[in-house]
Amino acid sequence: MSQLSTTTKPRRNVELALLLLALAVGIGANMLVGVDQEKAFDSDFWFQSSLLALAALVFHGVLRFRAKYADPVILPLVVALNGIGLAMIHRLDAPGDDTGNNQLRWTLIAMAVAIAVIWFLKDHRILRRFTFISLAASALLLVLPLVPGISAGEILGARVWIRLGPMTFQPGEVAKITLAIFFAGYLSSNRDLILLAGRKIGPLQFPRFKDMGPMITAWLVSIGVLIFQRDLGSSVLFFGLFIVMIYVATSRISWVVIGLALILGGGFAASRVFSHVELRISGWLNAFTPEVYDRAPGGSHQIVQGLFGMANGGLVGTGLGQGRPDLVPFANSDMIIASLGEELGLIGLFAIVLMYLLLFTRGFRAALGTRDAFGKLLACGLSFAVALQCFVVIGGVTRLIPLTGLTTPFLAAGGSSLLANWIIVGLLLMISHTARGPVDTTPLPPAKGAESMGIDTPTEAVKHL
Repeated sequence: MSQLSTTTKPRRNVELALLLLALAVGIGANMLVGVDQEKAFDSDFWFQSSLLALAALVFHGVLRFRAKYADPVILPLVVALNGIGLAMIHRLDAPGDDTGNNQLRWTLIAMAVAIAVIWFLKDHRILRRFTFISLAASALLLVLPLVPGISAGEILGARVWIRLGPMTFQPGEVAKITLAIFFAGYLSSNRDLILLAGRKIGPLQFPRFKDMGPMITAWLVSIGVLIFQRDLGSSVLFFGLFIVMIYVATSRISWVVIGLALILGGGFAASRVFSHVELRISGWLNAFTPEVYDRAPGGSHQIVQGLFGMANGGLVGTGLGQGRPDLVPFANSDMIIASLGEELGLIGLFAIVLMYLLLFTRGFRAALGTRDAFGKLLACGLSFAVALQCFVVIGGVTRLIPLTGLTTPFLAAGGSSLLANWIIVGLLLMISHTARGPVDTTPLPPAKGAESMGIDTPTEAVKHL
């Protein structure tokens, strides 16, 4: 007879209370925008607010039935961020512009796909069976923007979009998920091989050269993205994702040292060989130089205007609808952090960063709680992918690092980014459900235990019980 540990409570009522608060934040922000535009409480406001609230409550209902032990904080955090982004995008819409409504449509599509992930994916460990299929899918997704006929061509200096009828889509956003699945499956299966000792230099134990194949491959992929797609942000994201996951799998700082050396070497070579990389770095280092500010292309006008906008916001901001974020190019996408910094101020920006920080920590908490190596690596990888994307975007907007073309998760206008990040939310919720749910403490036969956990050998199953 099964013996189940029942110490964990579902906490769905806590999630519902937090979700109502998150909806109040997002809908309240949209209301303030409407007040400024003298369109408060019109039919559009009630229609948009009702759709967002209905989608969030349906998502909550699905969790009650399919993943009742999932983390109760993740969904409210994401709904609040998504709601704030919708309000700011709607606020920045010019007369006749439909970007805000388009973002709402993508939000509903993305939430529906995340619900489908939760509904049909009964156990995240099933994904381990698709380790090498995920690798093939990643390669296909990264190559698609270069295929004639489907490629959208070069847009704003990068070749990362494909054209689907009247729409454009960025396959690289989905590729970060398939890459995370591949890395998690490969590293959890080959951890012992990777841990074989190599040369020891000082306190660091370096791997054998022949065991560095996965890292060299990941580095070459990131360099390929930089060369052929001219996308610095995605290049950093993909390689950074691998470095973190291999460090989590092995606990060896030497992998991080090797990875950082490859990043610095590749970045230096790229800045010397490729003009678009050199222009990005020059615009970052010399942003306030008149020649660089007015340069086209590759000038620093966008960065400087964003900094001026945030400076204008000060501590408490100008108020939603009261600033001039429209003076910044791509204020609703690449530079939405600068737009929010101007109108919500430093305090509002800190609140947004704190919400992201809470989201990352809940993802890492799910990784710590799950009892299989694949789930730990996958949750860590997905959480870090969102964290690194936020760091790269916010660091670029605040001139801490060179500006890249990545979008701020859940906030910035962009359907492909929204879809990919909501899928990540669905996967994290499923992993947290497994981590926080009751544990079957009944001893299982080795074969059954290995099969149920997606592990190939009885020895591995015993180690993970």
